[in-house]
Amino acid sequence: MGHSHHDEEFRLNTPEASFLNRKLDRRNFLMKTSLGLGALATGSLLGMDALRASTSKSGPEDASSQEAILAAIPHIAPRAKRVVYLFMAGGPSQFETFDYKPALFNLAGQNLPESVRKGQRLTGMSASQAALPMVPSIYKFNQHGKNQTWVSELLPHTAKVVDDLCIVKSLYSEAINHDPAITFFQTGNQLAGRPSIGSWVSYGLGSDNLNLPSFIVLVSKNAPQDQPLYARLWGNGFLPTRHQGVQFRSGKDPVLFLNNPDGYDGSDRKEMLDYLGKLNRLQNEAFGDPEIDNRIAQYEMAFRMQTSVPGVIDLSNESEEVFDLYGPGSRDAGTYAANCILARKLLEKDVKFVQLYHQGWDQHGGLPKNIARQCKDTDQATAALVVDLKRRGLLEDTLVIWGGEFGRTVYSQGKLTATDYGRDHHPRCFTMWMAGAGVKAGISYGETDDFSYNITKDPVHVHDFQATLMHLLGIDHERLTYKFQGRRFRLTDVHGKVVNALLS
Repeated sequence: MGHSHHDEEFRLNTPEASFLNRKLDRRNFLMKTSLGLGALATGSLLGMDALRASTSKSGPEDASSQEAILAAIPHIAPRAKRVVYLFMAGGPSQFETFDYKPALFNLAGQNLPESVRKGQRLTGMSASQAALPMVPSIYKFNQHGKNQTWVSELLPHTAKVVDDLCIVKSLYSEAINHDPAITFFQTGNQLAGRPSIGSWVSYGLGSDNLNLPSFIVLVSKNAPQDQPLYARLWGNGFLPTRHQGVQFRSGKDPVLFLNNPDGYDGSDRKEMLDYLGKLNRLQNEAFGDPEIDNRIAQYEMAFRMQTSVPGVIDLSNESEEVFDLYGPGSRDAGTYAANCILARKLLEKDVKFVQLYHQGWDQHGGLPKNIARQCKDTDQATAALVVDLKRRGLLEDTLVIWGGEFGRTVYSQGKLTATDYGRDHHPRCFTMWMAGAGVKAGISYGETDDFSYNITKDPVHVHDFQATLMHLLGIDHERLTYKFQGRRFRLTDVHGKVVNALLS
């Protein structure tokens, strides 16, 4: 690399430092000195202690007060130490999964009454239909568990663990299209640019494993690619970049750009990072940009991950019993089933937030066939994850979440036959479930009308769900804030309340 290991430390009078200093042009110099002289003048009038207090509260990063906020966490006794969020992208139909509506059998083919719709917004795909014919599910429902909970025949494995689930049938959202709806669930706002849930958790709680990221994302390779997923869904937004979610992929390079290039070994990498760290520290002295510290931390994390990642993603040491438990596909890295095993391993390593994305639930047509395939690909592994966490003693302090961005309509979109139909997006009521740390097990919460079109009891808004998730982690969602562009932001914006009825 052109330098020996015994080179002197870089100093501010080195050529490298001179280059950085040249970046301070006249405009920057005048801005910095004018602000500095103004601050000194203010300090002479008010006293330096008052000046320090005022600048700490009004600075662009608001560092001191934000550190105080983080130091106060947990705000309440946490029930969960970690989260695994199984996101079913596309919007699973509640009619074919958990929200049993037998009254629809006598109404099949009839137009949705206006008294039920109440003028609610339709998507552009349904608004052009002359009629909105209602359709019941063709799949049977049966009662399971101590509380005789209704579960579709498409989810036989989930039905076996229903006594561990807290099923919420009364979720609702304002977002009616995929991109804003998924963005809303993941960031608390329909517009892109806010930090994701996992990033907020990483920012608030930090990491319990210094060799792995605190927020890891897995995307199923065996799912239909009907709706796109964007890296901003697990992005850090305006939070420091070290809280960005890291996607683990299947294949030769599970984390992009982590492996050394050909002809480059670990000692070369270490030497390069040492010198890069010196340059970054020089830049930090010159500019005082806190993002430089994040850059240094990320480089160091990447170096440690070179040894930690291969071991954690290797499933070869799992027993045959584990593969049988998670079902077909679990031996094939990158499938939903294999990702569920990997998620369990990451949780065992105390990764704070693990998110799985499984696309393919956007079934506007051919729903009976397509949802049966989706359930077959996910049901066994989902239930196995709950079973596996429970028997390893991890479920008691791990929160498991399953659900999508919205539900589906009672009426069929487009072609309707006795055995084939589709359902449009429906944000006014849909179903999710949680299991594990701090939630009531074996219950169904919330009720919908006979058409699963409107909520009749115990509504739960997306912000309420987010507030409850944070509460279980020991975070008061109103107190975990970050000052950006002169305003304090939080995951739930100015909304949300903890749903105490869901807590054990």
